[in-house]
This record gives sequence, structure tokens and C-alpha cells, in this order.
Amino acid sequence: MSTAAAERGMSGGTVVTAPASADHQLPGERAVTVLWSFGKCLGALLPVYLAGYYGFSISVVLFALMIYMGWTHSRLEKMARLKSAMYLLENEKEFTTEKVFRAKRDLPPWVNFPDVEKVEWLNKILQQAWPFIGQYLEKLLVGTIAPAIRASSIHLQTLSFTKVNIGDKALKVVGVKAHTEHDNRQVMLDLYLSYAGDVEINVEIKKYFCKAGVKGIQLHGKLRVILEPLIGDVPLVGAITMFFIRRPKLDINWTGLTNLLDIPGLNAMSDTMIMDAIASHLVLPNRLTVPLVTDLHVAQLRSPLPRGVVRIHLLEAEDLTAKDTVIKGLIDGKSDPYAVLRVGTQIFTSHHVDSNLNPQWREMYEVIVHEVPGQELEVEVFDKDPDQDDFLGRVKVDFDIVKKARVVDDWFTLKDVPSGSVHLRLEWLSLLSSADRLSEVIQKNQNLTSKTADPPSAAVLVIYLDQAHSLPMRKGNKDPSPIVQISIQDTTKESKTCYGTNSPVWEEAFTFFIQDPRKQDIEVQVKDDDRTLSLGNLTIPLTRILATPDLTMDQWFQLDNAGLGSRIYIKVVLRVLWLSDDATPTTPSPRPSSSGSGLGLGGITSELNPMGPGGLGKPQPARPQHTTPDPEFATEGVLRIHLVEAQNLIAKDNFMGGMVKGKSDPYVKIRVAGITFRSHTIKENLNPIWNELYEVILTQLPGQEIQFELFDKDIDQDDFLGRFKLSLRDIISAQFIDTWYTLNDVKSGRVHLLLEWLPRVSDLPRLEQILQYQSQQSYQNKVVPSAAVLFVYVERAHGLPLKKSGKEPKAGAEITLKGVSHKTKVCERSTSPRWDEAFHFLVRDPRDETLVVKLSHSWGQSLGSLTLPLRAVLAEPGLVLDRWLSLDGVLPESQILLKVTFKILDTQLAVCRRDPGDAGNDGGGEEIIPRWVPSHLDLRHRSGFAMASENVNSAGQVKLTLGYSTEESRLFITIYSCRSLASCSKDGADPYVSFILLPDKKGTTKRRTATKKRDLNPEFNERFDFDLSLEESTQKRLDLSVKNSVSFMSRERELIGKFQLDLDQIDLKTGVTQWYDLVAETN
Repeated sequence: MSTAAAERGMSGGTVVTAPASADHQLPGERAVTVLWSFGKCLGALLPVYLAGYYGFSISVVLFALMIYMGWTHSRLEKMARLKSAMYLLENEKEFTTEKVFRAKRDLPPWVNFPDVEKVEWLNKILQQAWPFIGQYLEKLLVGTIAPAIRASSIHLQTLSFTKVNIGDKALKVVGVKAHTEHDNRQVMLDLYLSYAGDVEINVEIKKYFCKAGVKGIQLHGKLRVILEPLIGDVPLVGAITMFFIRRPKLDINWTGLTNLLDIPGLNAMSDTMIMDAIASHLVLPNRLTVPLVTDLHVAQLRSPLPRGVVRIHLLEAEDLTAKDTVIKGLIDGKSDPYAVLRVGTQIFTSHHVDSNLNPQWREMYEVIVHEVPGQELEVEVFDKDPDQDDFLGRVKVDFDIVKKARVVDDWFTLKDVPSGSVHLRLEWLSLLSSADRLSEVIQKNQNLTSKTADPPSAAVLVIYLDQAHSLPMRKGNKDPSPIVQISIQDTTKESKTCYGTNSPVWEEAFTFFIQDPRKQDIEVQVKDDDRTLSLGNLTIPLTRILATPDLTMDQWFQLDNAGLGSRIYIKVVLRVLWLSDDATPTTPSPRPSSSGSGLGLGGITSELNPMGPGGLGKPQPARPQHTTPDPEFATEGVLRIHLVEAQNLIAKDNFMGGMVKGKSDPYVKIRVAGITFRSHTIKENLNPIWNELYEVILTQLPGQEIQFELFDKDIDQDDFLGRFKLSLRDIISAQFIDTWYTLNDVKSGRVHLLLEWLPRVSDLPRLEQILQYQSQQSYQNKVVPSAAVLFVYVERAHGLPLKKSGKEPKAGAEITLKGVSHKTKVCERSTSPRWDEAFHFLVRDPRDETLVVKLSHSWGQSLGSLTLPLRAVLAEPGLVLDRWLSLDGVLPESQILLKVTFKILDTQLAVCRRDPGDAGNDGGGEEIIPRWVPSHLDLRHRSGFAMASENVNSAGQVKLTLGYSTEESRLFITIYSCRSLASCSKDGADPYVSFILLPDKKGTTKRRTATKKRDLNPEFNERFDFDLSLEESTQKRLDLSVKNSVSFMSRERELIGKFQLDLDQIDLKTGVTQWYDLVAETN
């Protein structure tokens, strides 16, 4: 009874409240509602009435109805996808806990991984800043983009953005993966982006009563961000480069007139067009580069040389699924399989094989690889049908695996299907900058056969199209709109159009495969945008490039059939494709005897999994006998810093409020490449002598500096005594520097340093001299100078034992040399792990030091060890050991592949010439430098180190460096100091240095240093650069004078001394630093 009453009460309440709500509606609003309902009904019946009135067939009405239903279905699907994506992002944790863990799908950012890091802090910042990003976007669209669009066309003069709202859903960075192990001159980041937003942007063109817009966007993809080059100055990064490695997934919900784009067929076409527009700017090989500093080669960053080329052999498939069944599947038929291969924007399709579940294609393709790791090969197999082709499976292979293995010849299990495997042979071709092996490559290629029309390539050609100048004008003296067509044999590629200019700038790169550079030419055609008017042409035989250094031409070219001043700037780079000797093509692996539907990994080579990716036993390819390290391996150098003494430091420990001067307790901090050295403290001394030695291994990166700071040690806070910085480039150029440096930001003080960039040699007899010299040196900080540097490259291991549980180990290697230890990464489970990591050590005495390599499972269970005395490396040719070595304490077949390179650190101090006066003494012309004493290195007591003979009539000496930088194509002259200058008055002299490079009629190379007041031993430390080629530099003569700066009223400047030097008498490439005698002016 109570339930019925409640129901009646609810019904009664509803009946009572309905009229009440209707009473609040105005009569005008009710009339509009009725008219709107009538209009909708009329609109639905109008097409039927018009079709009957005009005598159209009923099929037209049905076709229109089908289009409308398809459009409605597509709209509903898009809305459902957008809402589900938003729901997933809002309830990600609950959804993942319930569903994803069970399905083994991708995990969300709050689940931590060792390689992909979560960045929830960044997502919080984006969410907080999202409204303000929306405000900026609205100002950009309304204030900048809309006026530009209105000015572009008369038909768009009434265009306006009526609504700009990016919604509340911010872009999410699902994870970030950093790659820092491949190149120490860059930082590479992979950003996994996900955006499912309720963005709403409406556009209206009032003139045509046209409204359009977007309401909801989904975008998912992996964006690679490269920060390079790293520099030693703010902002630390030269440029930022961004691109998608693969096309991102895009889904757009249209509104207004653009609703038509949701019609089936147009929907896929519109999204494809938008993705093509994105790909033309942001998907490999296209890149977006934002320079952060000036004088940067942006074109090289935007279009770098490829990392390599992969030759793909699509051989065969096994046990494919039968799709052409009979009687609705009761009788199994066959399939007509073909394969589609994708690498970024490069797509290849094989021929199809009729009625065969075990097809053999035997086709070869070549693809350019721009980014490793990141890019991958995707192979999809389909069954050829008259209507829609059936899917037979897919497999993906990361090119990073191919690069490390050089050759991958294996069966890969097809995924997303019940059965099937495909046999691929992948070869990594390195890019050689020399033509020495070109004939050998061409001969090898002639022995390869393939069903594809194109023979194997011998080289790859990259053409950087930069700009043109003074192209011919069109009729009527109008500016042309030039494009460039570049053709090599039967392949033609076209640049973008530069509208309305006769000096266009394209900045584009084009890549071609070359079969035989000795027989092919580059044809360049510059045309107007109508493709009929020629603006000039150019032919470059590839034989010209073969004759150039590094197979590179970078210059202006005069155009033929054009004006006298018409020219084009092109950079042409040719690289020979080389397959390493230990990866010579062999017979492919045999077809498996059983089904390929086993539990395969489908992307790991058989070298990493002895049973193959499909779980199938096959013969493994022969192991390489030598390592294949990166070209940058063993290129680091060693800087030796000898902190000698200081003078005239500021007294900080004062008494009685500064009335009584005290002393200081100075010490020095040295910072270089992230490493900090600190000297010991010397009590109460303003002229301390430290005599300490420091050594550091450095990579020659541009912009590196060494910072020196002096402090007074106090109980509370240490007082500042001065600082100065030195450029590593200047030290490398000079090789050896022995001078005083003035402290900055203080009233007085200077520091005496010996800096040496140590040459690395492989001359074993030189080692004994170095060791003898080192044994006679003594330093306050008890450091023994290093005699050599050891480079160790750990590539891989083979045949490691299993764990006690029977599982494969997660192997890591620890390399130790005399207390210094380095660890590799820990590889995934494998008995044949691969690390590809390099390390370096400073070696004091290689005769009694031993390198120890220990392998273990996750730094626990031992997997073997190797003990290698450095004496064994000294016995190797070239002081390089590169081979497999057996491991102790494990299986007999357990081995590790290492490369150990030993470089002796030469020093100019180990051997010096005797003074001319000592030539008659016994012992020949060389002697070991005696034990260090402070006076030995004082500027006033260095006659033993003078490289120029003493002259009693000399007006003093000047110390300078002369050298040529091939990287910068510049001649540089560094003037350090003068000593023992002749006095010009009772106050001494106010010296400065002036010089010129003869012959120079206009005086463009004339330079001078700053003036030093009342100093007969002045220090300048100034560098001067000249933009001259090496050939021009050797033809110059240095005319240098040291002059005294006198008062303005004086008639002439008083000359202290001068000297001249022909630059062809010295080795400018190596650079020379020494003292030169000054000759006094004679009457």
C-alpha cells in the first residue's frame, strides 16, 4: 500500500510540476519551439518531395540517406573515441589497475620503468599553465593569424575566429626516455605525447555565410627532441631539433561546414591530408630546428647526413594463414601473399605469389636510416584479393639491433595472427668518406642478384640545396618564382617554390642512391614555377666529387644558359656504402622444419637468442672476430695542469679594523668538465708556492673552459682572492703554456701555471724516457704523473653460464684498473649480452698494472672474470689488443670481446736540448730535465728553457704562439708576454706589441695589444685570428715590434725592439709556442 502511494505521489508530483514549468516559458519561446519542430520535420520530408517533384529515381534518395547515415555513424564513433580517451586520461590509474595489467598492454606514466621515466611534475606544470597557453593561442589566432589570412585573399576579407577555447584537458607527456650513451656532444630525448582535448575553435566567413571549426582532437605519438651541439657558454645548447620518428595518430572532430569531412571516405582523406602537412615539417626525414645561438650551421642540423643505410633482403615466408577458403571456411584454401615494408615515409611493396602459404620473394630493398635508436622496419603481409586484401601478420625490427649486429639473418614470427613467420636478411651499410674501397664495393654488388629492377647501390649522395643569386628575370622585368629539379639518371626530385624573387633561399636536402659514381652525373635545372621557363642549368659529374677531399663539394656554381652573375650554392656529399668484412653475405638460414607459430620475440636477432626469434633452431651466423667501436672511440686527450705559485695576493686577515695589514691563507679551486680540484692551504703567505699537479681526460668539445678561483681559508666564510678563465681551445692550439695569469675582480695578484695538452703516441721506446722523467718529479700533492692513457671498449660476451635457477643471466661488466672502476649497463636476460660501451683510465706505470674485468648477474652471482696485465698490451702491434678473450672461473666456451688501446702521453718536459755552451759536455745533445725546484720555472731563471739562443745585444724577448686551425680555417697568433725589455726612461717603459702580416698594402692585418704601464716584463695573453687559408698563411711574413707608448706631444713612438719571421718556416698545423729575440733599433 505504501509503495503504491509512493508511486502515485511521484506520478502526481510529476503531473503537478510539468504545467508549472510550462507556465514559466514565454509565449514567444513556445512559438519558436513549435516552429523549430515543424522545420525539422519539413527538412526530413523535403528531399523525398523534391525527388518526386523532379522525377528523380528513388536510388538517389537512398544514396543520400546512406551518406547521411554514414556521416552520423562516423560522428558518433568520433565522439565516442574522444569521450573514452578523456575518460581514460581522467581515470587512468583505476582503469589500468583493473584492465591493463591483465592484458599486458602499455603501462601508464605512474608505473616506473628503468628506461622511460615518468614526468608527472611536467604534466602538473602543463595543466597549471594550460589556461594561459589558451590565452596566448587566442591572441595569436585573433591578432596575428586572422589578419594575415584576411590580407592573403580578397575572398577571405571577412574571416574571423568567433571562438577559441583549448579546453581544460592539457597535453600530457606520458614518459621521457633519454639517450646519452651514443654521442657526448648532444642530448637526445624521446617524449611520448598524448592529447585528448576538448578544444573548440570556430571560424566564420561572413561574406559567404560560412562557418566551420573543430571540437575535439586526439593526438598520440613519440616526439624526439635533440639538444645539440652542447657548448660551453649560455644557453649551453646551440639548437633544439624536434621531429616525430613515426607519424603520430590523429583524430579530429569537425563542426560547422567541415562536418562534411566526417563523411566516410572524406574522413580518412581529410585526416591523411592533415597528417601529410604535419609530416612535411615534423616527421622524419623532416625536422624542425630552432637555433639558440648565432653563427650556427642550421642546415646541417636540419638535414644531417644519414646514420647509415640498411639493405633489406625479403627472402621467404612460412606457414602463413589461409584466407582464400572454400564453402565459408569448411575447406581450407590458400593465400596470395605479398609484403609491405615501411621505414618512416619510405614504403616498398613486393610482388604477390599466387596460391602459396610458403612464398619465396627473394627481393632486395635499400632504405636510409636517419635516427638510431628509434627508427624501425615494419613488415606487414597481406593476401591479395580483388576487393579488400586480408591481413596475414606483421613484425617490427629495431634498426639499433641491426646496427650493432651488422648483419641479421633470421626468421621472425608474425604477430596478431595464429601462425606464420617471415625470413629477413638485414645488412647495415656504413658510410665511408673515402673512395678507396669504391671499386671493391662495385665488384661485390655485381655478384649479387635480385628480382628488383634496381641493382645494389655503391654509394649514397646527399645534395644540400642552399640558395641562388641573380637569376634571370621574367618577361616584363618581373621577379621569377624559381624551383629546382635535381636529376640523377632516371630519378628526379624537386624543391619547393620560392615566390617572387631572383635570389631564392631553399635550404633543402635531397638523397639519391648511386650505382656507379664513375659513370653518373648530377643534372640541376632551375625553372620558373610554370616549369616552362628555364632560369639556368648545371651538370656536375660525380667523378669531380671522387677527386675531392672527404668526397665533399661545398661551393658556388655558375649556372649555364643564364645571366653572367647567375649562380647557385650547393653542397654535395658522397658516401660509399660499405658492408664490414666480418659481415660478408652468406647463404640464408634454411626454412624451419616446424611451424613458425611458437612464442617468438619477433624483433630480437638470433645472435641475442640462440633459438631464434620464432623459437626455431637455426645455424647462427659466424661471430665477428674484431670489435666495431664508434669512430669517436679513443679520441679523448689528457690535460696536465701544474699549479706552481702565486704572487702579490691580497691580504684578507687584517687586524684592528684594517689598520694593521696581515696575511692570507690561500688555496686554489680548479674546475674543468664538471670536475673540481682543490689545492692545499698555505698559511699566512701572499706569495705561496703550491707545486701541485692535476690531470684530467677531456673530450675536445667547443667552448670548454678551465676556471681558477683563489680563496683565503677562514674559520667562518672563505674570502675571495681572485679568479680567471682559460679556453681549452687555446691550450690545445699551443700544446704547452708556461706563463703567469693576472687575477680578475681583485686589485692585485697573479698565478703561475704550466699547462700541457699531452700528445698521444704509440712509440714504445719513448715510454722508457717518459717513465724515467716521471720518476724524478716530486709534487706537494703526492701525484705521480701519468705515463699513458688506456682506452677500453667492451663490446659483447658469448657462452656465459646460466643462473642457478636455470634462467639466463642479466649480465653486467665491471672494469677495474688500480682502484679506478667503471661499470657497464646491465643487459636483458641473455648468455650472449652486448654492451658497446667505452671507458678510459690514466696509467702511471704499465709495467706493473693489471686490468681486471668481472662479469656478474645484476652485480651479484659471478659470471667469470678476466685478468689482463698491461704488459700484454704493450706486446701487441700498434699497442692495440682487439680480439676474443677467455673468461676464468666459468664454462670453457665463455669469452668476452674487447678492444684495449694504449696511448703513451708524451711531454715536452721529458727531454730538452742542452744550452749551446754545454755542447761539449758528455752525454750527447739531450738530457733528462732535473728534479723540479721553484726557481727552475721562474721567468727570471728560465734560460735553460729558452728555445731561442741568448743574444747579448738583445732588446728582450717576446713569447707567442703561431698556428693554424683547420677546423675554423683560421690563422691565429697568441701573444703571451715579454721579458727583459730594454728600459726607455728612468720609469722603465709602457710597452705594447704591434704587428702586421706582410705583404699587406692596405694594412688590414695590422694588430696591437693593450699597453702595460711601467713594466719591463709585461703579460698580454691576447689572441688574434685571421680568416686566411693555409696556403695564404704560409706566404705571409710576420713583422712584429714592441714599442713604448709615450706622450701625445712626442714626435715619434720609441721602438724597443722588433723581429721578422717567415711563416713558411714553421709547421702551422701543429702550432709553435716559443720565445723570440727582439732586435734593438740601430742608427
